[in-house]
Amino acid sequence: MNEVNHSTVYEFVFLGISSSWAMQLFLLVFSFVFYVVIVLGNVFIMLTVIFEPRLHSSMYLLLSNLSLIDVCLSSVSVPKMIYDLFHEHKAISFLGCLIQILFIHIFGGTEMVLLISMAFDRYVAICKPLHYLTIMNPKMCVFLLVGSWFIGLIHALTQLAFVVNLPFCGPNEIDSFYCDLPRFIRLACAETYKLQFMVTANSGFISMGTFFLLIISYIYILATVQKHSSNGLSKALSTLSAHITVVVLFFIPSIFVYVWPFPTMPVDKFLFILDFVITPVLNPSIYTFRNKEMKVAMRRLISQLGSSRNILLIPLRLTVCLLPKLTTI
Repeated sequence: MNEVNHSTVYEFVFLGISSSWAMQLFLLVFSFVFYVVIVLGNVFIMLTVIFEPRLHSSMYLLLSNLSLIDVCLSSVSVPKMIYDLFHEHKAISFLGCLIQILFIHIFGGTEMVLLISMAFDRYVAICKPLHYLTIMNPKMCVFLLVGSWFIGLIHALTQLAFVVNLPFCGPNEIDSFYCDLPRFIRLACAETYKLQFMVTANSGFISMGTFFLLIISYIYILATVQKHSSNGLSKALSTLSAHITVVVLFFIPSIFVYVWPFPTMPVDKFLFILDFVITPVLNPSIYTFRNKEMKVAMRRLISQLGSSRNILLIPLRLTVCLLPKLTTI
């Protein structure tokens, strides 16, 4: 370590996802189209829940928060990735890298807890329908929402506290398209074995624990439904299978990055496209556009905003029509 150049690292350089021009062009078009759909689709869902009094229930308030998190999580990394695809020198400042790590873990941690809250909401609705309004009252809904954001914030601040004082004096290239914690730590000019273990314990075990807790809860719900009504099992299975799909797609990248024993594998860059691009598109389609009450409320909101000749409504109408089709690709 005495021979290491102790100059300060002011920026990090992303190596990107691929050096192929054709692949970069594909990623540019793919990311831009999906990001526009993510923003328009999820913002439209939030506006629908806000302005439609009939949707002011726990389930839809949780869904609107999921849409908010999806927009925020994608916005942390996707616009920067699109911008870098136009430039050969893909760099981010040291502070910008820390801020990206912070917000990725805030929104990622919040979404993990929010998915648990949504699973609890579905459990009460399916297994205890007569007590749903009593259990999932406004106070419980606020508690779940505030708790999700609070835990996400604490998780992110804990992660940042591990790395904020690390010394960086040598390589500054990150083999990714965003600042991820494992690669960031490995660039430090210090012994980071214990730190990597703590990060794995914090993010990896939390991701795995939350994932298995959600899967177990869905299995329990299905088992409870089967005991009471064999006819309701197929309906519950149809609903929960879509939820499970989103949960699997959201958690696989995190589990792979923080638990996988071979951290040099480049496949994690492609896996995290699921979290930043694919899952935020699937969430509104699976959780809301398949819901009849939500679709009726959306049509009502569009009609209230103006006539079909209003050019400002064209992007929203295209998004509502295009989003379910994109999720089948």
